[in-house]
Amino acid sequence: MEISALTRSVVKSSHAVISPDGYVNSNVPGWTNCTVNVIINEQMGAQLCQTLVTFREGGRLTGRTVASQLFCYVISGGCRATVEGEERELGAGHFVYVPVGRSYQFGYATAGTRMLTFHKVYEPLEGYDVPPVIFGDAAQVEGPAYLDDPALRLQVLLPEDLSFDMAVNIFTYDSGGHLPFVETHVMEHGLLYLQGQGIYMLDHDWYPVKKGDAIWMAPYCRQWFTAMGKEPAVYIYYKNVNRFPTTV
Repeated sequence: MEISALTRSVVKSSHAVISPDGYVNSNVPGWTNCTVNVIINEQMGAQLCQTLVTFREGGRLTGRTVASQLFCYVISGGCRATVEGEERELGAGHFVYVPVGRSYQFGYATAGTRMLTFHKVYEPLEGYDVPPVIFGDAAQVEGPAYLDDPALRLQVLLPEDLSFDMAVNIFTYDSGGHLPFVETHVMEHGLLYLQGQGIYMLDHDWYPVKKGDAIWMAPYCRQWFTAMGKEPAVYIYYKNVNRFPTTV
């Protein structure tokens, strides 16, 4: 008999590792006929929200962004997205950025379609307009070597423009590839593993991680990762960027 009290999930003040075995479903107004798992949000001390949505037959996400911008990435399956009247068919690897003040609808999904979402309160910057709606396909985004290491490849999904106060990237590590140093920085992260496995060090605690696991890292959480196994490790992650680091 499997012992139900066993889990790899850990939640601490500076970081969290959330494995799928502990998911509990949530109800989100306007998101119907779908399973919503709120993986990261402000209740744990984060300044972002990260959810995983699994569509059932007739599933639909409908709403309007008010304070927070919304980034959606299709992990598997497909659906139709409409943002402010602009309509696109989405498949695995496609993504949509919805700025504040926009209506959105995701529907006509094949049953079992899975979508990752990131939400962040938008911080306006004087002299810059709110970013536009963006539809994209990760397969069409270049992934150059990270810090000249061919075992590490980084795809930047949103424009590197000061109008954006968030970034979403996909990081690929060949087996044995690892970060070249322990990162310690002001940026917060929320991420989800899309493929592979490895070992993540968070504030000198060591965690085995694999496809389906999510991680939250608070600012200044010391972080390092190495990929293990027979296939590349791939994760998609959020970070906050492009704003003055203190109150002025």
